[in-house]
Amino acid sequence: MDALTWTGSFGTFLNPLAGLIVALFITAIVAQIILSFFEPDLQLQSNADGTLMAKPGAFGMMDRMVKYLMFAVIGVVLTYLITGILLPNSMSGIIGAVAKRFLPVWIALAVTFGLSIRFKRKLGLYGKLMDSTVGMIGFGLVMFWVFTAIFGAGMGMIITHDPLAQLSGLKNALPGSPVTTEGLYPHYLLGGDNLARDVLSRMVHGSGIVVLIAPCATVFAFMVGITLGLPAGYTGGRLDVVLSFLANLILAFPVILLFYLLVTPEIVKTGLPKYMAGVLFLFPVIFFSILFNSRFFTQPGKRNIFLAITLIVGGWIYSGMAWDVDPLGIINVPAGILVVFVAVVFVNAPTVFRIVRGLTLDIKTRDYVAAAQTRGEGPWYIMLWEILPNARGPLIVDFCLRIGYTTILLGTLGFFGLGLPPESPDWGSTINAGRRLLSIYPHAALAPAFALLSLVLGLNLLADGLREESLKD
Repeated sequence: MDALTWTGSFGTFLNPLAGLIVALFITAIVAQIILSFFEPDLQLQSNADGTLMAKPGAFGMMDRMVKYLMFAVIGVVLTYLITGILLPNSMSGIIGAVAKRFLPVWIALAVTFGLSIRFKRKLGLYGKLMDSTVGMIGFGLVMFWVFTAIFGAGMGMIITHDPLAQLSGLKNALPGSPVTTEGLYPHYLLGGDNLARDVLSRMVHGSGIVVLIAPCATVFAFMVGITLGLPAGYTGGRLDVVLSFLANLILAFPVILLFYLLVTPEIVKTGLPKYMAGVLFLFPVIFFSILFNSRFFTQPGKRNIFLAITLIVGGWIYSGMAWDVDPLGIINVPAGILVVFVAVVFVNAPTVFRIVRGLTLDIKTRDYVAAAQTRGEGPWYIMLWEILPNARGPLIVDFCLRIGYTTILLGTLGFFGLGLPPESPDWGSTINAGRRLLSIYPHAALAPAFALLSLVLGLNLLADGLREESLKD
């Protein structure tokens, strides 16, 4: 079986056109930047319908040219993807074959965007995100990797080979190299690494680790920060002094150094991460128990039902995650992932605490808080049902940014071989394994590096879009 080229036989016709369009697009961007230095300061004028009028002369023409060429580049990319899905691999090449493997992801993205745009006026802040170009791009990048983790790492629909399997003769194989073993996918689409494992399968499987750990650890960090930050900012006094001192004490350590200390084998052997998990993982149960008790305090029947569900379900998840004693055997966190999880929560919680405390200090002076106090509402009701909802905008933006920071930290830990097992297909470990032969076989390191870059970029763009839309409220 022959090796695949990047664009296959179809690229013979499309590649020259794609190269021309990309060259014109880059040239137009450079020309636009140069012209911007000579552009006069003109006051923007609006049309009758409220839209902005186009810039006059050469400046407006250049803006339109860049816009049209950008659409042309997007059209070329879509052409590669669509033809790759429709044509056989021999004609569409590596790009087409990879696009075909990601078909469930493309379908899920199309359905998600279609439904979101159709019902955006009924979806609150999320719906308004569909009006932001930057937010939509970021959301698309993030959801691409979320769906990749679901369909690839979760269901095994995208991966072509076992991410830990080593095939003879495919050590450092180039992208598109044929696989001679019967019964397996016929190619290593993105090549093989230095242990003859499929780079594409490891990249897809690694997305499940990142998409699972980063958001979940960030959620737990927010549970800790919100539960402690609200009373610290609202009540003040000694409680505020003590909690702020502890938060500042943790933040005084460099983040990377603190991570190293928490995940080193010597610290793990002492059992400290396990005890930290026992404390930190209690906060979601505490948060939701206080939330329901404060909301339904005057309705004991409903309150008791919600508290019972919270304590039973929360206690079950807590026992499995923190102490690995789930009686049903469903909740089971591997030791390596638990250590990284605890480290992420412990490092991020003080920063979230300071943000929530600062927002609480500002919001508690508002009139609606004074009105709730006049009605005789309890402190926790005011904190959770008056102050917290009005702080959701900055917290949502920070949540997206913090997932990006956590993703980078996970990649850093994996790169230095800390926390996760050495054979783990997480992106950081894969980049570290491929960097040794980067000058000769760059594909093994570049694939997970681009994956990490695109996810973090998507999270940052998503946060920017949410920030823009939340400021309009």
